[in-house]
Amino acid sequence: MTRWTDTHCHLDAAEFDADRDAVVARARAAGVARLVLPAVAPKDFDTVRALAQAHDAVYALGIHPLYVDPLSDDALDALRQALDTHRDDPRLVAVGEIGLDHFVPGLDRAKQERYFTAQLRIARAAGLPVLLHVRRSADALLKHLRRVPVAGIAHAFNGSRQQADAFVGLGFKLGFGGALSFEPARQLRRLAAELPLEAIVLETDAPDIPPQWLYTPAAERAAGRPMGRNEPAELPRIGAVLAALRGLAPEALAAASEANARAALPRLAALEAAAGAAA
Repeated sequence: MTRWTDTHCHLDAAEFDADRDAVVARARAAGVARLVLPAVAPKDFDTVRALAQAHDAVYALGIHPLYVDPLSDDALDALRQALDTHRDDPRLVAVGEIGLDHFVPGLDRAKQERYFTAQLRIARAAGLPVLLHVRRSADALLKHLRRVPVAGIAHAFNGSRQQADAFVGLGFKLGFGGALSFEPARQLRRLAAELPLEAIVLETDAPDIPPQWLYTPAAERAAGRPMGRNEPAELPRIGAVLAALRGLAPEALAAASEANARAALPRLAALEAAAGAAA
């Protein structure tokens, strides 16, 4: 069976509380061999670590820009402490989800930037890559990344080709998921089709960013129909859409994106190598 790696999946989300084990089982049955589970706040650190251990996944620890406003600087100390405590855990592969969000109104952008730059330095000190939240903030992120060089994955990338090239030039892979399944997303689909293959990793961002076949239009949501829940088992179908856009066999895209994920997350590569040696 073709192997896929979901480089961004919020398995700890409440949307999965009722059937989390079944969600993972469906992902495995679909060929999704590895899940990367990012935290979004200190309260989630222990949960994502436990889920990674329980489901043969890997995890990242970080503070998401949407969650920084109510926090004190003790949260950054908690991140440092957690990374130090678990520094020898092979399943701890990155610092994330961190970044900047310039889409949601009313957020404290100055505090976002302070937390982001602090977490870049924390990641650099820990020798770990980062999982970046990039929402209408690519240029601001690039400014800080040039000052504090750290590589990793730019999650749910939806910027320009110039911005994409800048992230790639700084050592980042770019994450693509369900958004490219929408035919009206012409710029995103063109970008995903034209970028060098070695720049691309795949993700779901489950339970968020559902692909077109799960999406509930606004009018139907207003009438009471719930938003379709994304899950990691959708990754092969998302990958097949991207493979078709690039004129590749899905198996070739899966192999390339897996290799790219291992390049972006060196501890993932080491874990896969250890698993292969033990098999």
